[in-house]
Amino acid sequence: MRPYVIIVSEVSVDGKLTLYRGASSKELMSLMDMEAYRYLHEIRAKVDGIMVGCETVRTDNPSLTVRYVEGKNPVRIIPCSTANVPLDANIFSKDAPTIIVSTLRAPKEKIEKIRELGAEVWIVGEDLVDFERLLPMLYERGIKSLMVEGGSSINWEFVRRGYVDEIRLIHLPVIVGGENVPTLVGGEGFKSLKNLLPLRLRAHFKRGHHLITEWEVVR
Repeated sequence: MRPYVIIVSEVSVDGKLTLYRGASSKELMSLMDMEAYRYLHEIRAKVDGIMVGCETVRTDNPSLTVRYVEGKNPVRIIPCSTANVPLDANIFSKDAPTIIVSTLRAPKEKIEKIRELGAEVWIVGEDLVDFERLLPMLYERGIKSLMVEGGSSINWEFVRRGYVDEIRLIHLPVIVGGENVPTLVGGEGFKSLKNLLPLRLRAHFKRGHHLITEWEVVR
């Protein structure tokens, strides 16, 4: 039992998430028009939870709330093995519940400070966050649908484990280039045709000036 998982991202034509490694994705997102933003927030308003990695929190400082459309804010879930998230990050606003998922490596002092801010801290794993344990826990928490919105590393964790049901992309009409610039999915890669994640194109349409493609995983 796990949540229904949708990876959502804006990508350049060559599949890049940022202008260079370590850059904020907000720079590329500034190329999105209002209709593309509404599309993104419509998805947020329909899911129970939204997840980004702690590197995305440190670099982008997102709020992960619903704006531009009517709807409820999803529960914010941040996997972070050492709980290394800034204590003044926007994810600690009172607009929505926040769960920091960490491990036994996290300093107890940092965990207590995070809890003092009103967020939950779950210890799920020894050295790295154990996603196999985490997803059923989220499901039991009432998070039946999960939007994964950020980070090539965390996208790879979901893709390689077969925990993805849909991928929805907002295509930005630009080329970024660069050998080491993060793409939609990072990690070590599958390296074999037989291991690739098969997708089926479910829909394609324009929102504002942007092409949107929606893919479903072939089981």
